[in-house]
Formats: sequence, structure tokens, C-alpha cells
Amino acid sequence: MTDNVVNFKQAKKRAGYAKKEMISAENREKFGRTKADKRADAGEKLRQSEHVDAHKLDE
Repeated sequence: MTDNVVNFKQAKKRAGYAKKEMISAENREKFGRTKADKRADAGEKLRQSEHVDAHKLDE
């Protein structure tokens, strides 16, 4: 019967740590890139937008 006892203080801390880790992982992905990676992504976005714009119909 004592196996089901939950310490809410510890559970709350664990949930907070998990949330902080998730936010940190997102920030590492978002901001932890080199300048070359950022330029490559910007160039790819530009190429994609130009490709889409080239296929639009004029009215």
C-alpha cells in the first residue's frame, strides 16, 4: 500500500525540470547554429520563395 505514495514536491520539481529541458532543447536548435548554417537556410528559403513566385499566375 505504501508503494503508491507520491511526494508532490518531488513530482512538481521533476515536471519543472522536464519543461526547462524541453525549452532548452528548442533554444539549442534555434540559436545554436553556425553562421554558415543560417546562411544556407536563408538561401534555401529564398530559392523556395522564388520558385513559388515564378509559378504564380498573373491576373
